[in-house]
Amino acid sequence: MSEPRFELDNPDLPEWVEDAAITSGNYPYDKRMGSKHYKRKLRALQIELVKLQHHLLDSGERVAVVFEGRDAAGKGGTISRYLRNLNHRHNRVVALDKPTDREKSQWYFQRYVPTLPAGGEQVLFDRSWYNRAVVEPVMGFCTAAQTANFLDETPKFERMLTDDGVHLFKIWLNIGRETQLKRFHDRRHDPLKVWKLSPVDLKALEKWDDYTAARNVMFETTDTDFAPWTVIRANDKRRARLAAMQVVLSKLDYPGRDGDLVNNIDDSIVSPARHFMSHCSDSE
Repeated sequence: MSEPRFELDNPDLPEWVEDAAITSGNYPYDKRMGSKHYKRKLRALQIELVKLQHHLLDSGERVAVVFEGRDAAGKGGTISRYLRNLNHRHNRVVALDKPTDREKSQWYFQRYVPTLPAGGEQVLFDRSWYNRAVVEPVMGFCTAAQTANFLDETPKFERMLTDDGVHLFKIWLNIGRETQLKRFHDRRHDPLKVWKLSPVDLKALEKWDDYTAARNVMFETTDTDFAPWTVIRANDKRRARLAAMQVVLSKLDYPGRDGDLVNNIDDSIVSPARHFMSHCSDSE
């Protein structure tokens, strides 16, 4: 970023950040989706999720959705809208805290296994085992050898899940650099959101390129035919939330499915990781 730095404690957001936030990282839109259109489509997709819920309970199928992305990418908000009208007995979010000393001595995937879905359930991961691919190595919370071992074992672990019948979705919410900066600034100055801004988040501002490099290696080693990554450009939270629902709904069969709605995915913001990697720039 060539523009001068500024302190997040400054309540005035620099004009260059405000202007560049929505279009940063080659985002294809210069405005957010309109509120009326968003609410109408959100309700329609949430109805589809209720249909899916009924089907999963009847069929005993299992769904796991991994949400990853940089800090402030919108993972929590997307998950919240996804689950809003579903029965939380059968549809739940998993957001594990840092591992205990005991968990650190275990097989890395061990603490995630009990959180996986049983028959009829959906589990949405607000960050997941992929902490070891991006956050932990970038922030120095694990060794290079531990990350290398994780990247080698992950496809085997996920093959076990999918071979056992779990519908596994892996979604990376991608935001531009100025978008992240604006969202951090908003958190710092909103008393209802300030709790979201952690010391790790602040350090992430200076490690943009390190996060990019780690993400790219993660895609290269864990994007498989049986458990592919989907990238959603998420500078506009509204479009990203709708797209995430469509990514899941479009791949599952259930009674009463509105194919025109769930399959009408905006491919200007949604792409397979392999396509994203071949077309993204250094700023992404």
